Amino acid sequence: MDGQLEKATLGGGCFWCLEAVYQELEGVEEIVSGYAGGHVPNPTYEQVCEKKTGHAEVVQVTFDPSRVSYREILEIFFATHDPTTLNRQGNDVGPQYRSIILTHDENQRRVATDLLAELAAERAFEDPIVTEIVPLTEFYPAELYHRNYYRQHRLQPYCTFVISPKVAKIRKKFANRLKTRT
Repeated sequence: MDGQLEKATLGGGCFWCLEAVYQELEGVEEIVSGYAGGHVPNPTYEQVCEKKTGHAEVVQVTFDPSRVSYREILEIFFATHDPTTLNRQGNDVGPQYRSIILTHDENQRRVATDLLAELAAERAFEDPIVTEIVPLTEFYPAELYHRNYYRQHRLQPYCTFVISPKVAKIRKKFANRLKTRT
């Protein structure tokens, strides 16, 4: 670790998926699943699932910007979920599964806004991108049983059929940015 660590907070469907993807990335020091973007303090998973808290399932990624840039974090984010579906990722439906970037400062807002504009101009997706970019006001860590979920439950059907293909895609597309396996 060369310098000051930074945080990125992102929601793109089930937080288990994003957590598993970012665990692969060189320069990522910690990933915490949680909730953000809503109005209810200290929400529980059950409350968020009731769709009345306004929160999205998110991950907070602590990373070393000397090893991986915020833009690279976002490029992986856009490569591993569908940013064109409102409140839905595959069979996961509801506002808690929306595509959202919660920025920590003005620089992150600028990088996210610029990348979103580039993707739109390139027509990187068939449909318009609906990803929200909003300032982070509060992050609430998820219950412990949600953390490190994929690594602990790799053979569970959701992990096998939903998360494993996303991890495989990242391993292929971003092979030069991944942690070496021992």
